[in-house]
Amino acid sequence: MDFAQGQTGVRELTLTRVYDEPREVVFRAWTDPRLLAKWWGPEGFVSRVCEVDARPGGRLRIDMEGPDGTVYPNRGVFHEVNVPERLVFSTFFQDDAGNVEMEERTTVVFEDLGRRTKLTVRTAVVKCVPELLDMLQGLETGWLQTLDRLARELTA
Repeated sequence: MDFAQGQTGVRELTLTRVYDEPREVVFRAWTDPRLLAKWWGPEGFVSRVCEVDARPGGRLRIDMEGPDGTVYPNRGVFHEVNVPERLVFSTFFQDDAGNVEMEERTTVVFEDLGRRTKLTVRTAVVKCVPELLDMLQGLETGWLQTLDRLARELTA
């Protein structure tokens, strides 16, 4: 794991996991909306809406509901889709008027280890309004819990 703030103010996080499933299965868990909805988000969150158009320029929409009932709408766009090796996408958190308050650019690499997959997730927060800076303190925990949920879903 690595969490660093670069000179430009970009905050980056890199996480690596090995899953006991072939990479085609792990890749599909990231691009099939029915599967993605089952594991996306930190513990206690539920994805009420999950739409995925996994192609360059395709849109991503995941509305997560937190344990307290607050809905966190995520919108995004895919920049790169290289089946089953790599995904690059951006996600946006917007205010009620549609202004982007935070933007993350995420790269996911799926490395073939035979019947297993090494997954590397690198996310960079490229924009964040001052009011949401405190939210970044939970970035690593949120991603760790999300990847734990993926592991449980893959073994289910």
